[in-house]
Amino acid sequence: MKKILCIIALIVVMASVVSVAACKNEGQNENHEATATATMQTNTPTATPSNTPSAGAIIINHLCTGISEIPQQWISQAKSDLNIAYGHTSHGSQITDGMSGLMDFAEDRDLYSWNEDGSGGALQLKDGNLGEASDLGNPDFTAWEATTREYLGSHPSTNVVMWSWCGQVSSATSDDIGTYLSLMSGLESDYPNVRFVYMTGHSDGSGLEGNLHLNNQIIREYCAANDKILYDFEDIENYNPDGNYFGDRYVTDNCDYDDGNGNWAVEWQDSHEEGVDWYNCYSAHSQPLNANLKAYAAWWLWARLAGWDSNS
Repeated sequence: MKKILCIIALIVVMASVVSVAACKNEGQNENHEATATATMQTNTPTATPSNTPSAGAIIINHLCTGISEIPQQWISQAKSDLNIAYGHTSHGSQITDGMSGLMDFAEDRDLYSWNEDGSGGALQLKDGNLGEASDLGNPDFTAWEATTREYLGSHPSTNVVMWSWCGQVSSATSDDIGTYLSLMSGLESDYPNVRFVYMTGHSDGSGLEGNLHLNNQIIREYCAANDKILYDFEDIENYNPDGNYFGDRYVTDNCDYDDGNGNWAVEWQDSHEEGVDWYNCYSAHSQPLNANLKAYAAWWLWARLAGWDSNS
């Protein structure tokens, strides 16, 4: 464990140097999911920092919000194959509230249907309360792991587990993030038939130099180097649908930037047609467009987990 924590501490220092450049490069990337030479998967977070995913990594970010690009056959395959458990509190609900709104917005409501038991050919997704723990940081930084084990014990058909943070990444130490990565690695080892989805924390207005972004960089770099599955919650909040980047302008969870002098989601909504370019839905602590993008990225994730090669 000492070795893990030392390496995590080193990553924090390195992340502070590369974070600005990494976000700039990410915004210029034309591929939906960048690939590189594969690295060997490890069971403990001891990877060399990397901003480019290995060939086996699945990184879901702002480049994965083109809902129309996902072949319908892979949407259907995801609904057929996946049994998802998703633990979250209010911020994490942006994903599932966006998915619910998408059902009403889409021309084919049934295509993006989901519910908790998979009835009617819908995607099966247990939403919200999985047990004692509420999210990755509530009531503490470790309770979610025991809750996951208990849930899998009583729901053995589950094959995808995803947890979100609320605001805890903002105040977390590098040790806390190291604990998260270690516990996830242990679950992956003990449940080889379950796909575990890592997640970054939501934006908090502290910018590229803030603790939130630096902690998220640790998570990103570990997932990229170790063939992990990452839903990059913060990255999606840093770009509008046109690909314009706001991550260096102190974005908040409400999509405000420049100390509240702008809001990229409201600005985009106001310049586009509701019901055509975007849809109104509940979006906790944020704007409807943010939940739209989170839902699109979620379906990209489900399709990838069902076997879709988005680079083909």
